[in-house]
This record gives sequence, C-alpha cells and structure tokens, in this order.
Amino acid sequence: MNHTAFSRRWLPPFLITEGLLYAAFLYLDLALPGSGWDVPLKYGGIVLCFLWTLGTAGNRDGRLTGIALAFTLLADLFLLVLNRWYLAGVSAFCVVQLLYLARLHRAGSRPLALRLLLRAALAGALLAAAGALGGLTPLTGLTLLYFSQLVANAFASLSLGRRGRGFSLGLFLFIGCDVCVGLRNLSAALPGMVPLPFLPLVQVGMWLFYLPSQVLISLSAGRLCDD
Repeated sequence: MNHTAFSRRWLPPFLITEGLLYAAFLYLDLALPGSGWDVPLKYGGIVLCFLWTLGTAGNRDGRLTGIALAFTLLADLFLLVLNRWYLAGVSAFCVVQLLYLARLHRAGSRPLALRLLLRAALAGALLAAAGALGGLTPLTGLTLLYFSQLVANAFASLSLGRRGRGFSLGLFLFIGCDVCVGLRNLSAALPGMVPLPFLPLVQVGMWLFYLPSQVLISLSAGRLCDD
C-alpha cells in the first residue's frame, strides 16, 4: 500500500482515535488533575502520530517528519512518562527543531544564511536576557535555545503558503503549549507570579495545544516537498 492509499484508508480512524484520546485526557486533567491516568493517554496520542508518519513517509519530507516524531517520542518519554532527565528531553526537542529546519530548507522558505542569522540573533537575545536576570542555568539555556528555534521555524513556515498551512498551524500550537509550560514553571519558581485562578488553565493548556500540534505536524508529512 503506497502512502496516498494509506492516507485515504486510515485517516478517519487516525483522527477519531486521536480525538477520543484528546477528550479522555482533557477530562482527566479537568476532573482528576494529578491522577496520573492521563499520562498513557497523552503518550499514546504521540505514539499514534509517529505511527502515522511511518505509513505516509513516501518521500524525503515524510521521512524527515517521521524522524522528528521519533525524537518527539523520546523527548516526551523523558519529560512526560519518566518525568526526569530533563536535559536529555529538551535536547531531543532541539533535534526535532533542527529536523523541521531541514524540512523548511528543502521546501525553500527563505535563504538558509538569513534564517541562520535570525535564529542566532533570537537565541542570543533570549540567553542574554536570562543571564541578565540571573536565571541562566544549563537547563534554562538549552530550553531557550530550543524555544528560539521553534519560534523561528513557526514564522519561517508562514512563507510556504498553502502547502505549509497545516505544518505552520502545528508549530504555532506547539508554541502555545510551551508558553503554558513556561508559565507553569515560572509559577513554581516564583510563587504568585502567575495569578492563582490561571494556574489550572495553564496546566490544562499544555496538552490542549500540544496534541493537536503534533497531529497537524504528522499530517503534513510529505506535503512540503514532492521529492
């Protein structure tokens, strides 16, 4: 079965299953926060995204997406399932963004030299700001480096036009997830910085954005380039 036939046959079951997992873990996040029962449902949703890319990876763009989803699985294994080795998890997400940069470069979004210059400037500004605030640690620095590349990828994807809309929306939802993660971590480090009524929204918001972002990215596999 080629990747086009696979997509036609398995797209409805894929979306229905992801929707059911999404509804189930959002209910648990809202009704039973901290139960832990949501973790296998959330990770299962990412596993399905990875499996989807295996079935649709009919060209180089599809294979790059599949490899990126494999590193996403690895990152979530550390950050979600094991809840430890955060440096390894964020490092895996850095690799994910490098692979998405490769997708953008192959799709011809902008000259590579300009993209790299803008990315270096954004990362440098974030790292300098963290250093000035006295919050620069190895984990913080790596996280800011990763986040700067995610933001750069998201804005670069806008130049792809119609063929990149799903990928672009997925990246911006990815940013929404990470903003929620940052606010949660900020509230833990600086109690009172995030108003108490907003903390449950931040907690739910992480995966409210994250799974749809990964579904959209996986559905974009093979669509940015034909070769």
